[in-house]
Amino acid sequence: MTVLVVAASLLIGVSLGVLGGGGSILTVPILVYLAGQGTKEAVAASLFVVGVTSLAALVPHARARRVRWRTGLLFGAFSMAGAYGGGRLAEYVPGTVLLVGFAAMMPATATAMLRGPRPGREPARPERGGPALAGLAARGLAVGAVTGLVGSGGGFLVVPALAVLGGLPMGLAVGTSLLVIAMNSFAGLAGHLTGVTIDWGLALTVTAAAVIGSTAGARLVGRLPQDTLRAAFGWFVVFMGVLVLARQLPPAAWAHPATWAVLGTAFGSGTTAVVASRMRRTPRHP
Repeated sequence: MTVLVVAASLLIGVSLGVLGGGGSILTVPILVYLAGQGTKEAVAASLFVVGVTSLAALVPHARARRVRWRTGLLFGAFSMAGAYGGGRLAEYVPGTVLLVGFAAMMPATATAMLRGPRPGREPARPERGGPALAGLAARGLAVGAVTGLVGSGGGFLVVPALAVLGGLPMGLAVGTSLLVIAMNSFAGLAGHLTGVTIDWGLALTVTAAAVIGSTAGARLVGRLPQDTLRAAFGWFVVFMGVLVLARQLPPAAWAHPATWAVLGTAFGSGTTAVVASRMRRTPRHP
């Protein structure tokens, strides 16, 4: 089982290194279903794993000048407040509710990955200014609260927020997001530590494997087709979401039409995102 946990942990780092996010969406299921951790312990440990791994993945982006430090620190400061509050709130939320909420976030995360960035479309909003600052503050608090509460939702919520509200090109948004994710994760961890005990041996093992994966992922960025990676990882996230729901929802829930309506919407949105993304990338000939 330890070998399987380490192998799966490599994917956390690879995702962060290659895609600039998505590591947190894997960490909680790995710790719960492969390592046998309780939900709240897994959420807290995942924040430590993702925080350290994000810092490791941040280094090559910083060297390549793909980090906007002012925007990242500003957004991260608001996110840390939300993450700490979310971490404290998680102490009073049942573990099953946390996992179901975690799974419910997966379709949105998968759709963001499947859609990918729109080529040739960079936001025109300035980095400075009152409205942009207000938007960064509101979005930072919201993203941080989600991150602290369920131990997920960092990168693929932070990147769009930085690109749209912060006015950053996609490359800078990805690099800057790693700084924000690290800040969120450690703030959320501080909130969790008041009521949860972490298995530090397991957490450090998973973190070491994830850091190695992030290094390998950073080296693969220029060698693998990004669209293929995003699509494969996006569908994997959808699969993980269904798996988590299958283990948490009672059998009677699967006979209810609402359950299948939600799943149909999730898969439908993912399929639509893939088709739309490919149409945007297909050159039109007169």
